[in-house]
Amino acid sequence: MSENSKATSTSTAAQAKKGGLFSFFEPAPHIPRLPDAEVAKLYPKYRLQVFMSIFIGYATYYLTRSNFPMAAPHLIRNLGFTTADIGNVRAALGLAYGLSKFVMATWSDRSNPRYFMAAGLFLSGVVNLFFPLTTSVTIMFILMFLNGWFQGMGWPPSGRTMTHWFSVSERGTKMAIWNCAHNIGGGIIAPICIWALFSFGWQGMFYVPAVIAIAISFFIIATLRDTPQSVGLPPIEEYKNDYPVAAKGIDAEKELSVKEILFKYVLNNKYVWTIAIANAFVYCVRYGVVDWAPTYLMHMKQLSVKNAGWGYFIYEYAGIPGTLLAGWLSDKYFRGRRSPVSFIYMIAVLAAVFVYWKNPAGNPLVDIIALATIGFLIYGPVMLIGVSALDMVPKKAAGTAAGFTGLFGYLFGTVGASSGIGYAVKAFGWDAGFYILIGSCLLAMLFLLFTWNYKPTCEADDAACKA
Repeated sequence: MSENSKATSTSTAAQAKKGGLFSFFEPAPHIPRLPDAEVAKLYPKYRLQVFMSIFIGYATYYLTRSNFPMAAPHLIRNLGFTTADIGNVRAALGLAYGLSKFVMATWSDRSNPRYFMAAGLFLSGVVNLFFPLTTSVTIMFILMFLNGWFQGMGWPPSGRTMTHWFSVSERGTKMAIWNCAHNIGGGIIAPICIWALFSFGWQGMFYVPAVIAIAISFFIIATLRDTPQSVGLPPIEEYKNDYPVAAKGIDAEKELSVKEILFKYVLNNKYVWTIAIANAFVYCVRYGVVDWAPTYLMHMKQLSVKNAGWGYFIYEYAGIPGTLLAGWLSDKYFRGRRSPVSFIYMIAVLAAVFVYWKNPAGNPLVDIIALATIGFLIYGPVMLIGVSALDMVPKKAAGTAAGFTGLFGYLFGTVGASSGIGYAVKAFGWDAGFYILIGSCLLAMLFLLFTWNYKPTCEADDAACKA
């Protein structure tokens, strides 16, 4: 083991022994390096294991937040909620999730994702058990705010895990595969909720996902691991011989302070700010379409609850091939440049949103195709902006950078998609909601242009590689 590795291991171990109120979440200490033969055998095994852990775990996070849009038409019908009420409750999730994804990310970057991610999922499941027990919009708003806060404990530890176990040159493709967890969780909630509705009433739409989430939180503890060094393996950069530009001149394995993470690597980074603003508009489109799809399709296009639910399902699952294609294009064709792919995708999203809007009632096939097209396309930019955030900072600040872009995405994008569209529809009709979606597409494209040429990879002929 090198002197630098020993020093890093000693520092990490010492940090883990500090204890304190939240010592349970401290990063796992590094252990002595295993023999090369063991490294060659175990590294692929652990990479697959931790990947499946965060994939299944994050997909399950979606069960306890994507269930609310499925339940929304039944809350309107059975409890007398208005679209504005639904929008406000949804906004609580966006507000809390955006704040939490940033605030909790600074903690996550200095925590063991094995326990951090599991705790958030467990608590989100517990909160969902209480939704059916109230008919008050105010109490439901408070519960959704709590749910959103715990939901913010899902992405940052996943991002930390990805940067420690997968190198920069493979990250676009691997993150594209992982990002499909969004679609798996967001899509499978439709048949789960349909089954729960007919088995237990609308209350089952909260109870069933809650029980699943609590169970999967223990699966995460059993399978997820912190860093490669915590199980006796070398850093991923050494294992893959793949070093990012951001790592040049710094100790990539050093745990950073909150001050360093925020003021040295995130808040003073113009590229992070730019993609964060773009993310706000991408998320407004993403959630403006998907969260209102069941309500819009049932009330304006006269689809049945089953058909509206399946439209929601198709939207999510269409995102899987689109996400995989986006990751492959950014890695292989654009050689690490994420924004060109996102920009091209958003042009097509704009066209699909227009068709979804203008298609008259009575043509459900066109609506479903338009939804599927939007789903195929929108998750590409969602994923690539997240990858860009990881690319733009050292890996010990990755969760915070992703959390910062998420702050904009949820605090401004999702709140706009929820409350903004909810009030616009109530006051001016559905056309006003679509004006918001069209404008968001255009503004997302504008800000993506500012990072068109940003490239994170360190190639042999780059000056940064020779520094």
